[in-house]
Amino acid sequence: MQLPEIDELLARTHVVTLPLVTRFRGVDAREAAIIRGTVAWSEFSPFLEYGDAEATNWLRAAIEFGFDDTLPRRTEGAIWVNATVPAVDAAALEGVLARFDGCRTVKIKVAERGQALADDVARVAEVRHRLGADARLRVDANGGWSVDEALGALRELSQFGLEYAEQPCSTTAELVELRGRLAGAGVSVQIAADESIRKADDPLEVARLGAADVVVVKMQPLGGVRRAAEIVRAAGLPATVSSALDSSVGIAMGAQLAAALPEPRHDAGLGTASLLAEDVVVKPLRPRAGRIPLAPVDIDEAALERLASPAERQDWWRDRIRRCHAVLTADF
Repeated sequence: MQLPEIDELLARTHVVTLPLVTRFRGVDAREAAIIRGTVAWSEFSPFLEYGDAEATNWLRAAIEFGFDDTLPRRTEGAIWVNATVPAVDAAALEGVLARFDGCRTVKIKVAERGQALADDVARVAEVRHRLGADARLRVDANGGWSVDEALGALRELSQFGLEYAEQPCSTTAELVELRGRLAGAGVSVQIAADESIRKADDPLEVARLGAADVVVVKMQPLGGVRRAAEIVRAAGLPATVSSALDSSVGIAMGAQLAAALPEPRHDAGLGTASLLAEDVVVKPLRPRAGRIPLAPVDIDEAALERLASPAERQDWWRDRIRRCHAVLTADF
């Protein structure tokens, strides 16, 4: 695959602002660059706080998916996805869960700044109550707990039968310590690593040090389908493919990664299009009977225009793409 010239890449780029249904990760809208590739539509949407070195992997993924005609793609079938519950009050759960039709797995955000463990317990308890004993519940702390806090929290939350706890602490060393202390305390909760993989210089360190039972992989931050699939293979651990609050374009990219991984794999965290109030495709990839399809998305050209970001945000994203493209040029 040849790296497209920067002028061509920018000419194919649409910068959009997608409003969210509810506040998530501290934001009310998601900005993204949607790219009309020569093979498929793709997405470049690193979070705003990420530096160029980290964001370059996201551009590598967008170019691979959009321009590489040798990348294997499945167009038939569907994959199971989980519902995602932001750190909302338990009273708001009915409306959130209603957006995830038929999902048998739910990821629940915990360790939100300004909230207490009691809020997390109430949220998880309410999800369990509403969905029953057969639902698979996982919690995601985004590295928000210390080891002591995580031990106490997971001791409380384990009563609800967790599938796993995602990134309870921020560092790999803390995850290693936590797993040992959980075992010593007789608390049976598996640990999944997310940020310790996608933000690490060495994404395989968690497997090598025994820091996790499950790896959470995101297609964009890991540099594309091929690179992410190789990390899963090398780690030798069960995997969950997840999104980074992408548009349905990014979700479709992640779905191809999920389809490329061997069984068994956990239900994918690719139902997050349900958190968007508006999207850029004709049929947003919201779960139906707990699944999303692998068929290519159909872009809504009118939505691209309607949701176009203000001029200053367009300039910001295009400058970011130029800088990341310059880094990639040295690698090609």
